[in-house]
Amino acid sequence: MNAILQKRSALLLSILSGLLLWAAWPTSSLTFLIFIAFVPLLAMSDRMTERPAAYFGLLFLAFWIWNTATTWWVGNTTVPASGIFANAFNALLMTIPWMCYRTTRLRAGRATGYFALAVYWMTFEYIHQHWELSWPWLTLGNAFAMYPQWVEWYEYLGTEGGSWWILIVNILAYRAILQYRSTFKFSAILAPALAILLPTLASFLLSGDKNVPADTKIVVVQPNIDPYDEKFARGAAEEQLRKLIGLTAQKTDSSTRFIIWPETALFPSGAWEHDLNVQPEVLAIRDFLRRFPKASVISGAATYRQYTVTDEIPSTARHASEGNYWYDAFNSSIQIDTSAKVQVYHKARLVPGVELTPYMRYLPFMKKLALDMGGISGSYGLTPGVPLFTNPDCNVYTAICYESVYGSFVAEKVREGAQLLVVVTNDGWWGNTAGHRQHLHYARLRAIETRRWVARSANTGISALISPHGQITESLPYWEPGVIAGMVSCSAEQTFYVKYCGYIAFAPVIFCILLLLYKIVLRVTRKKNVENIR
Repeated sequence: MNAILQKRSALLLSILSGLLLWAAWPTSSLTFLIFIAFVPLLAMSDRMTERPAAYFGLLFLAFWIWNTATTWWVGNTTVPASGIFANAFNALLMTIPWMCYRTTRLRAGRATGYFALAVYWMTFEYIHQHWELSWPWLTLGNAFAMYPQWVEWYEYLGTEGGSWWILIVNILAYRAILQYRSTFKFSAILAPALAILLPTLASFLLSGDKNVPADTKIVVVQPNIDPYDEKFARGAAEEQLRKLIGLTAQKTDSSTRFIIWPETALFPSGAWEHDLNVQPEVLAIRDFLRRFPKASVISGAATYRQYTVTDEIPSTARHASEGNYWYDAFNSSIQIDTSAKVQVYHKARLVPGVELTPYMRYLPFMKKLALDMGGISGSYGLTPGVPLFTNPDCNVYTAICYESVYGSFVAEKVREGAQLLVVVTNDGWWGNTAGHRQHLHYARLRAIETRRWVARSANTGISALISPHGQITESLPYWEPGVIAGMVSCSAEQTFYVKYCGYIAFAPVIFCILLLLYKIVLRVTRKKNVENIR
């Protein structure tokens, strides 16, 4: 009977943890639950010390509930099974740090185990931002995206600091529960309370005056073109360009500096980069800009680059049977002004399974397995374009869609000289779900980490201007065409996080390696002791 009750309690704890993680995630207003969301898993871990297979199953269940309830919308595509696989696979990956925690906890004790859990999880998050199966959407530090006033200190530690915060508070909260059940001590409650209050107080002190000076006029356009039925329809590009220019003209004047259009707003079927200056769309934009010579248009675009016989052919390249040449297709953004120069940036963080077949250089036969989401199908190229759009008065980094989820990557672009951040996206793929709202709020964290203005142009919404304190100053409703005209500023200052994010993110990996070495030495030492006794 006791064994049955133990199994049931462990199952309930697993389910509870998954539900708490989901309930705490944007766009829920119950964010505070993130500070206790792992407590049931820690309790379950203490109960399941003898059955590793059952423990793994309960971990997977908790993380599957969290993933599926939070990001179920990734399956809201032409291939719903892809979402089921993505959520299950991500849940599987999340069990790895907890399985490692169990081993360390049993062999090295509770205190070392807690430290190891935080290190293992942070190492997992680091890897999950850098390999080709990357999916950092559920990085723990993203949980505070709706409440940037709680995490103004992200300018020092970024979302990595937020992940540490959540893990530490959960561990301290669980220790408080254990002490309360044995011998109550006020210090047990004091520790998690201070762990929550001190960073929150630091955030309040860093908030300062939120009326951030702004001297650069920017126009953000939201055309609201259905990505399934309209955007990639044959012959629709000309009508869409007229719509974009018409919306832009409503709020553009002689003082406008930047005009932002969304992802793949131009050339939805692709255009050759060496011919951009003669494309009808570019010529039409330049004709429009003659009325506003200070303005530059920054727009998402689909582009092709042809390789010559002397170029090294990348693994992402496609072969054109007619003409016998190699080329790459890119999800790009371009900057157009009245000069003859068109700057082209290539998206560097591609969505696994949709824009990139992971590690296909080792498995070339998988090239054609990328999901067809309209427009150019198959894996996109990764050959770099320009890192930033350079201008005499303001250098701009344009994050294309998913790239805005990568805090350290965006910080790297600011370290390279970006003074203004732009996000161009096409969130209409996922419909009116939490997906596009989560994506909007994540951009608020990028603003705080870098203390940069963020201008966000989304094809179907939500387009917005976001201040360096993460405040949304202007926005457009989802699924409505519209245009925003607002003031931003370009800054050259670099936050602590921008300067040192690489070290902050990689530190847990070093600790993880040291822990693994410690476990190896401990095992060898025990083996020698046993042999000596014999």
